[in-house]
Amino acid sequence: MDIIKSIEHEQLKNKIPELKVGNTVRVHVRIKEGNKERIQVFEGIIIKVQGGGVNKTFTVRKISYGVGVEKTFLVHSPLVEKVELVRVGKARRARLFYLRDRVGKAAKTREQVGARIEDREIVVKEDLAEEPAVEAAPEEAPAVETENVVTEEVVDTVSEEKVEEVKENPAE
Repeated sequence: MDIIKSIEHEQLKNKIPELKVGNTVRVHVRIKEGNKERIQVFEGIIIKVQGGGVNKTFTVRKISYGVGVEKTFLVHSPLVEKVELVRVGKARRARLFYLRDRVGKAAKTREQVGARIEDREIVVKEDLAEEPAVEAAPEEAPAVETENVVTEEVVDTVSEEKVEEVKENPAE
């Protein structure tokens, strides 16, 4: 592995959220003010996802007091605590820049009907400390060196919401 790739691999998070354009998300960001540290929540629609590896970013747009605000976050940044999925949106494009021209309820994406709100996470790298290193005995033939293959695994966590049933009176 190159020196640069090995340094980048150390910076990667183990699990990252599955980000799709059009979804409404809550991004928990760690903010430092002087010597205090707090977490601020930024909720909006993902309008673009770009890059890959350490440089993967996503842009979230929200309307605050009638003004559109867009923030771009690094996926692997230590300042991003977590990303929660609020709504699953239906988008047929990779970039939703047309939402910048819209105002009010038109600035939202359609909600995907029947979609379950799942906080899916993609496993980027596995813990290498769990696997003990086995050395070959000197009498055996030399083993062929292979690179460690990074496998992506999707982890589902489902949040259930309580739904109350409304019963109608048949007498009316």
